[in-house]
Amino acid sequence: MSKILLAAVNACYNHTNLAVRSISHYVNKTDLVNWKEWTINQNIQEILRGIADEKPDVILFSVYIWNAEIIQKLIRDIKKIMSNCAVGAGGPEVSFYAEGYLNKLIPLDFVIRGEGEQTVKEIASAYEKKFCPVNNASDVANTQFNADDFLQNLKTIAGLYIKTDSCIIFTGERELIYDLSILPFAYPQITDPDNRIYYYESSRGCPFSCSYCMSSMDRRVRFMPLERVFIDLQRFLDAEVRLVKFVDRTYNLNSQRYIAIWKYILEHHNKKTMFHFEIEAEFLDEDALAFLQNVPSGVMQFEIGVQSSNKRTLAAVGRSVGTEKLAENIKRLPRTIHSHLDLIAGLPFEDLESFGKSFDFAMALKPDALQLGFLKVLHGTQMEQYSVQNGWKWMENPPYETLSTPYMPYEDMMFLKDVEILVDAYWNSGVFSKTMKYLGKICGFWNFFSEFAKTARTHCVFDMPRRESFWFEFLADFAKDAEDVQGKIVYELLRFDFISSGKKGGFPEWYKHYYDKDAHRKALEKNGGITNARLDFAYSDYDVFKVNPFDENFGFGQDYAVLFMYQWKNGEKSKKQILIR
Repeated sequence: MSKILLAAVNACYNHTNLAVRSISHYVNKTDLVNWKEWTINQNIQEILRGIADEKPDVILFSVYIWNAEIIQKLIRDIKKIMSNCAVGAGGPEVSFYAEGYLNKLIPLDFVIRGEGEQTVKEIASAYEKKFCPVNNASDVANTQFNADDFLQNLKTIAGLYIKTDSCIIFTGERELIYDLSILPFAYPQITDPDNRIYYYESSRGCPFSCSYCMSSMDRRVRFMPLERVFIDLQRFLDAEVRLVKFVDRTYNLNSQRYIAIWKYILEHHNKKTMFHFEIEAEFLDEDALAFLQNVPSGVMQFEIGVQSSNKRTLAAVGRSVGTEKLAENIKRLPRTIHSHLDLIAGLPFEDLESFGKSFDFAMALKPDALQLGFLKVLHGTQMEQYSVQNGWKWMENPPYETLSTPYMPYEDMMFLKDVEILVDAYWNSGVFSKTMKYLGKICGFWNFFSEFAKTARTHCVFDMPRRESFWFEFLADFAKDAEDVQGKIVYELLRFDFISSGKKGGFPEWYKHYYDKDAHRKALEKNGGITNARLDFAYSDYDVFKVNPFDENFGFGQDYAVLFMYQWKNGEKSKKQILIR
């Protein structure tokens, strides 16, 4: 049990909180400062009990917009069960709205602004000096913790907002940590490498000035030395961690540096660990693009902020307007690198028509996933000032999502919420790849998703429980009895996507299964032979389609027989389809 508890409430179990680990290991006094994690999906009583069981004198919460609501509830209740504890908070959600949080949360005693490592180390030192027992018997009286005395001792520590009886005092800005090599590796013990996501930062700060982003409020960039980065990466690789996410706000700032990191990953890769990077694709240079052509599957994935294709919009929020270069570079990324593109709804000068153009712009780049985000008006950002002055309406509490703008009324924002659900179900899932590719080709992606969202709303789809099978059935209802060729092609591709997604215990009513056991056997014999008939049949299937699902033109009319083979490799499903004729 620790006297100072760093409390993290993560989005889900498999996430790891980098902040509490980094700070705890930096202080390096586990008997005094330690951390513990919970998730937003846990019962609040369960979290409260977990905190109480630690019996801390000081509790420090790590706060973000996605956990702020539950942490506010925890803070309101914490002193009801531990009346003599001191409660603090840090993290991006409270750093730039410290006085607001201290005023509205009575039990909150202080807020840490900015980087927490050195500040918490000095807090721990102040605690230790005042309340930890020493050999001198005359100091024993000091060992009884008193929250008021503790808070008085914090006033000389920079980087704090402290609540007093009469006011809130700010102890002054803290100098940034410029030598990141002094920060310890956050995961000296890596547990559950197969199921947990490990977050890693090789730099801090961002040179760009996107008006809606917290990172724009401090543009001083600092880099971890490459030698140290290589050591840390090797620890992940040796532990065979499945996913490492770089949290660098913009990873590709210095080409010599970021390519060197990529080279190290490629040269030492363990054929298992995936590395995730947030990049500005328009700033990839020729050396980077040439290097990436040799990256095999399963090594890297990129998250790329497109946000909008409207240049007036991009200029208004301080982003690069080089959409042509952005598109050119994304198109040059090899398909072996999983690409995740982001759009933001609710930006200046973007109405529904403009957003539709941005949507088609992004989909034309063939992303593996497209995230429809909604502008969050964050405290302290330039966007907050702009929104106040120009008539934006947004949620009063976290996550501060935009409700309406002068260009996008509330009804349109909610319509985009419907589109977001359909994009996640039909595109981002990857399950409907052949069907979506065809529909995008004949309809246009924005036209399809926006029209289908209207249809889904009239059928009350968004009020129903929705699993993968539901989405197949819903789209099949519009395609199975189609008279036109395009509708028939959609139905055939939907059948192909359905059976491709995995071995079926049975087929739903909408699905016509043209099965021939003898043809199935011959196909297996032709493609690897039959070693165990029961298992070979159990992990494969056979069907006939009126389109060629492997031809980009998807011609309709002839019969195309396909053998489907399902296997397990490295703990994951592996699927293969073979055209028989």
